Amino acid sequence: MFWFLGAFLNAIVGGGGLITVPALMFVGLPPASAIATNKLAATMGNLTSTLTFLKAGKVDMKLLGPIVPFVFIFSMLGAWTVHLLDPAILKPLVIIMLLLVFIYTVIKKDWGQIEKKKELTWKRKIVFLCSLLAIGFYDGFFGPGTGSFIIFVFLMMGFDFLQASGNAKLLNFTSNLAALVMFFILGEVLFIYGIIMGISMICGAYVGTKFALKQGTTVVRILFIVTTLILLAKNSYDYFGSLSNGVGE
Repeated sequence: MFWFLGAFLNAIVGGGGLITVPALMFVGLPPASAIATNKLAATMGNLTSTLTFLKAGKVDMKLLGPIVPFVFIFSMLGAWTVHLLDPAILKPLVIIMLLLVFIYTVIKKDWGQIEKKKELTWKRKIVFLCSLLAIGFYDGFFGPGTGSFIIFVFLMMGFDFLQASGNAKLLNFTSNLAALVMFFILGEVLFIYGIIMGISMICGAYVGTKFALKQGTTVVRILFIVTTLILLAKNSYDYFGSLSNGVGE
């Protein structure tokens, strides 16, 4: 049930890892194995969402085709970097970014309701590409909030919430797959847990994508705001909780 709900949420606006990773740790997996195994299941779920959005015409393959290989490479680099640096160093930055995403989305009430694509000047192309590559690296390195950050980038480019979600799924699938390959090389993936979990997430992803397509941009916007707020609260709690524990020691 936890895995289905995680995939359902992840299919629409991302953030499913908030449910699925703790569920894996609850059954006894160490954090590194839980994250790596979750990547296997999330890849299966994101593939399902991507194909469903693609069939509905909500993925811009012409735009994303040249970008996908670079996102893959940067996500692999991110997953490899985990073994060199502590991902916790990003937590303060992630909290600030989630706060900005939340505030901006709440203030801009009509934002993402109607597609208003902006002209892709060279400056916008560079900012757009660099943003997506940075998020791809971040997903391999740390991960929480990746779906929200990708959707936010597409909203800034003038896509509506449904189109942004569809495009985000393709890139999120790509970054998940790249990180999964690296974690597999490093021997962190537990396939029995991952495949069982992945089957449940395929079902959740399919139902979630269909729900998003049926309900439209307004409901997706609400879910995006709620999920971003939960991500903000969870990351803030973990970060400031660790600081207070450190002081108490």
